[in-house]
Amino acid sequence: MITKDREYRSFEFQTEEMRVEGLPVVFEQPTVMAEIDGMKFYEIIDRSAFDETQMSDVVLNVDHGGKPAAKTKNGTLELRKTDSGLFMSADLSKNATGRELYEDIQNGFFDKMSFAFTVQKDSYDKASRTRRVEKIDRLYDVSAVTFPAYSQTSISARSFFEAEAEREMKERAEAQHREELLSELKRKVGV
Repeated sequence: MITKDREYRSFEFQTEEMRVEGLPVVFEQPTVMAEIDGMKFYEIIDRSAFDETQMSDVVLNVDHGGKPAAKTKNGTLELRKTDSGLFMSADLSKNATGRELYEDIQNGFFDKMSFAFTVQKDSYDKASRTRRVEKIDRLYDVSAVTFPAYSQTSISARSFFEAEAEREMKERAEAQHREELLSELKRKVGV
């Protein structure tokens, strides 16, 4: 079964690569998946749905098809669970599909995400017409999409200068941490 749920947060351009970041899956957000005869049917992705999910070979696609723009197997796509949802980071500089997708995102042609998966365990509440996806067996793709199922999702391109400022702040924090460790070591050794 394939369901759509996506949220892009921000995209980052780096000097050597075209990096995008987003949240293709949001947790605990009731979303209308269908409306039939005035009745709304909802879906919620449980916060623990990805605890045991097979994610070793996931691709970043456009509208769930075509040539992949990035892939976990070759290290151009990284996925990790956060409090809000499933976070993804991808380097789109490695092939023409990725570079084209990066440009399309920068130009506002894609601003939402989705994901394709198989369900291991779910439940359904008839009173609220809500399906809760409790365990996802396998994640196949995360996709930039034209029409999302989850309206809370978004995607945007960050400016070069925002990315550079973030990188510089991270480097400063790492340098400060190294100095603190060195000072602590000197104190322990008595130097």
